[in-house]
Amino acid sequence: MSDKGLNILLAEDDPNFGIVLKDYLELHDYEVTLCPDGCKAISAFRKGNFDLCILDVMMPEKDGFTLAREIKKLQPDMPLIFLTAKAMREDMLEGFKIGADDYITKPFDSEVLLYKIKAIMHRKGGNPATEKPEVTEYSIGQYRFQYKLRLLHYNGDIQKLSPKESELLYLLCQRLNDVVPREEALLRIWHEDSYFTGRSMDVYIAKLRKYLRHDPAVEIINIHGQGYRLCAHNGVML
Repeated sequence: MSDKGLNILLAEDDPNFGIVLKDYLELHDYEVTLCPDGCKAISAFRKGNFDLCILDVMMPEKDGFTLAREIKKLQPDMPLIFLTAKAMREDMLEGFKIGADDYITKPFDSEVLLYKIKAIMHRKGGNPATEKPEVTEYSIGQYRFQYKLRLLHYNGDIQKLSPKESELLYLLCQRLNDVVPREEALLRIWHEDSYFTGRSMDVYIAKLRKYLRHDPAVEIINIHGQGYRLCAHNGVML
């Protein structure tokens, strides 16, 4: 199902920016409810039926993190995108701990936001009303990856993955042929972005490369200064 017509809750205290973003999203066929603070936003959330929430971090009355926690208590699987004027590591860590699906620093390209919304809803199975099952198996070139079982199949051989190996490969598969930002992977899987966790992730990337070495059409590329990209010419979701 197309993600057009999704109902979005937008909590943004800057009236000019909020109206511009609301109009832009509505121009692309989204239904948008704009709230100027966290208190009005949680009230609207209780009354409405939303598919995605876009929350500014710094708001009067109730900040975005507090609002997000209340939303997650009411609907744990609600997709969240945080907007912030400051890309502070502590804030990003807090956001991902709460359950953020993405974190966008102002100013940003509005078209990028559209693609992020599409990617999030695709990972979540589109409109929740469709009850589309979560994708947990992937074909990566000549490999088959079973995320929940933590198994990587190749030509009759089976490699059992560790929990972190499986989580990292799953994140790469979700963004197949696209870049996974290094910081996002660290915060999602290690819940910390530090020198030591970064070195740990490098070790896990090396292990995944070793597991995937048999198929020349599959590779994990290091995008300098950005992150990693899993490339597979015939990779598909099962």
